[in-house]
Amino acid sequence: MDVPFTTRKLTRWQASGLHLSISIVIAAAALAVMLLVWYPRPLFEASGGTGLLYILVGVDVVIGPLVTLVVFKAGKRGMRFDLAVIGLLQLSALLYGSYIMFEARPVYIALVKGQFEVASAVEVSADQLAQARRPEFRKLPLDGPKLVYIEMNEQERSEAVRSVFAGGPDIHLRPMYYVPYAERSKEALAQTHPLEHARRTWPDAVPLIDGYLAESGRKEADTVYLPGRAPFGWIIALVDAKTGAVLKFLFVSHA
Repeated sequence: MDVPFTTRKLTRWQASGLHLSISIVIAAAALAVMLLVWYPRPLFEASGGTGLLYILVGVDVVIGPLVTLVVFKAGKRGMRFDLAVIGLLQLSALLYGSYIMFEARPVYIALVKGQFEVASAVEVSADQLAQARRPEFRKLPLDGPKLVYIEMNEQERSEAVRSVFAGGPDIHLRPMYYVPYAERSKEALAQTHPLEHARRTWPDAVPLIDGYLAESGRKEADTVYLPGRAPFGWIIALVDAKTGAVLKFLFVSHA
């Protein structure tokens, strides 16, 4: 098998460097999709995305080019096939890792009795989607997590609680009770707490809260908060004290 001219001219280090450059571009594109669409910060950290990212980077940015550095030899017969196999394995690892991230992505941030709960794609079953009262909640969003408000009457709440205790899905995983948050922001506002409460509850959040207020120019009196629970910690939703609109999420604790 004849080796392409470009391969014969490359040194081992040049081939590895070229492989590294390509890997960085591909990994950066994958990371951009994760951070800008699937896992807007701080949900990336709160959903455990950092650990998965390290694995992806380790496999696709580091190991691939290192293998190329070890096996590459200019003019070697079959070198093109070897590089193709390395690239295929690397691409397979990237696709598998991306699939895992896609399945674990947060799809809804639901307000349940004064606390936000993050629902991931893998947690919301097809059966529950089919029961959604609103058509927009009968399929999982692909363009990032959506803010929703859990709305139910007392009978529905009692039945849902009994179902949860019997092993059914948690209330925030049931799209039949979803209403767009923007339509119930006034009701959500009645469930908020002053920022001083957040400062006492999560002392580590104080710099984050102060940083946001300083950066945005907002007064503390104009901002309240709602707590939220994510797979890998707690989040704080900063809320406009007049409209109930969510201004920003902060990742405050791994506890």
